[in-house]
Amino acid sequence: MKKKVVVLGAGMVGRAMAADLSDRYHVTAADLSAENLERLPAGIASVQADLSRPEVLHRIVAPADLVIGAVPGFMGFATVQHVLECGKNIVDISFFAEDCFELDALAQQRQVTAIVDCGVAPGLFNIVAGYHHQRMQVDNLVAMCGGLPVRRTLPFQYKAPFSPVDVLEIYTRPARIVVNGSVRTVPALSNVEEVHLEPVGTLEAFDTDGLRSMLRTMKIPNMCEKTLRYPGHAALMKALRAMGLFSESPLMVNGQQVKPIDFACALLFPHWKLEPGEEEFTLLSIQLEGREQNEYKCLNYHLYDRYDPNTQTTSMARTTGYTATAAASAVLEGLYTRKGISPPEYLGEQEPVFHFIMDYLAQRNLRFTVTSSKSPAG
Repeated sequence: MKKKVVVLGAGMVGRAMAADLSDRYHVTAADLSAENLERLPAGIASVQADLSRPEVLHRIVAPADLVIGAVPGFMGFATVQHVLECGKNIVDISFFAEDCFELDALAQQRQVTAIVDCGVAPGLFNIVAGYHHQRMQVDNLVAMCGGLPVRRTLPFQYKAPFSPVDVLEIYTRPARIVVNGSVRTVPALSNVEEVHLEPVGTLEAFDTDGLRSMLRTMKIPNMCEKTLRYPGHAALMKALRAMGLFSESPLMVNGQQVKPIDFACALLFPHWKLEPGEEEFTLLSIQLEGREQNEYKCLNYHLYDRYDPNTQTTSMARTTGYTATAAASAVLEGLYTRKGISPPEYLGEQEPVFHFIMDYLAQRNLRFTVTSSKSPAG
């Protein structure tokens, strides 16, 4: 009998995950949006429901062997908490702002596995970092990741390949980085630099808050996570932020209270919406430097993926979603059994799980190019 998976959220990434799992498991997708549910492939059961209501959520996940969380970030922490209260395993991609380890005691008490932040960066980045952190002394770790449209259109040169509500957090949430062993907090969009990454060319990278759990689980002297955009985008976002357009503090406008960020969303998102069939790509670059077996080396992981016209699946849905479904499959098949909160680096630490995930992604044409070189440092 097929195991049962419930996917909470049937947006772009949620649909991709439901479709990917549906050939091996009985999948049910739940969402408030009837339009999202109508886009699900045939053979996937659907439930239209308000997932912010705990009693509704409990009823939906009750039959599940595993739950996948794909709700917006502001709902993520509460959603994971309610799923854990039901005693269900969960793999989550919501990237909520709260500390995931606040839920560890609950997950341990219910004896379930909760894999959080299981997307690209954080997510796949952590898995690679976790694997090498167990096998070498890492001194420097840098990840750069971005999802961008192939066609560049001014002024933004950007389209949102995942939940638009969460995009603005990239530009507003302070970024935590590690410099010489000390955690520093810098404003989002800090330390903008130009980088050359094949096959795209010149992009810009800036600090974002993607290290998250690794600040606690890894003792690496220098770490940062950066978001990639076309050159000029960061300056534009800084200007909009400086105007106060990303503020959550209400303003009185014509006798009505308005949150500037709500106004900004209403204006920006029509410009940031991907057109049906529009080509986009995801690029992930991971650089690790340190000592392995008495040799100081530099490792570079490079992943480039584009929109799949055959399945009409965006690259961000593929890279984010298939990382999560790989982790879910590892749990469902009994390969990963650790109870409690598991950030993705815990999966990477276990060699059989690491190779399972890499093979799983490769079967879906998501393959890293890995290069290694000796470094004069050290």
